[in-house]
Amino acid sequence: MSNVMNFKTTYLCNANEAALGKSIQIASPVFQCYGSKSAFFGRIETLRLFEDNELVRHTLKGNGAGRVLVLDGGGSMRCALLDGKLVELAYENKWEGIIINGCIRDSFAINMIDIGIRALATHPQGSRKSGHGETNVPVNFWNICFSSEKFLYADEDGLLVSEHTLTMWDSIESSKARSASQESVEDSADSD
Repeated sequence: MSNVMNFKTTYLCNANEAALGKSIQIASPVFQCYGSKSAFFGRIETLRLFEDNELVRHTLKGNGAGRVLVLDGGGSMRCALLDGKLVELAYENKWEGIIINGCIRDSFAINMIDIGIRALATHPQGSRKSGHGETNVPVNFWNICFSSEKFLYADEDGLLVSEHTLTMWDSIESSKARSASQESVEDSADSD
């Protein structure tokens, strides 16, 4: 996945304008950024759970190379679904990032780890650990349907989900073409 790590969601939107709202969805701007990796990309893996993070631990023990874990915690603000130890586990197992429709805790420690995390807020209380929840099911929150066949792109400007991989090269070339076209129109207007 390292060949696309220099992407910008702004460029991806510009390059794929016709697909926005169709094969590419943009999340509502509600997520806070945590972890020291500002941009990340990967195939989505989902969990649906509520105030219980045992399935999170189990999932993060697996190889996460090239994948982003999306946790639908129902938007709960009553406890944290992710803490510093779980983020260390995710980093050790090469997860690209984690998106949480819910809270985290240990934000200071998490911000020192080279992984991308997006969550709604922080909360000092941990969750239950009973193992209730569902794995690899489509989850919907903040204007996006997240499912395992899709790809997620996140950076400082936002979060995109696409039905197919998006390349930075296409984004750069499209942005250059758009700039050249605009300059051509401006030059033409100046010469009239």
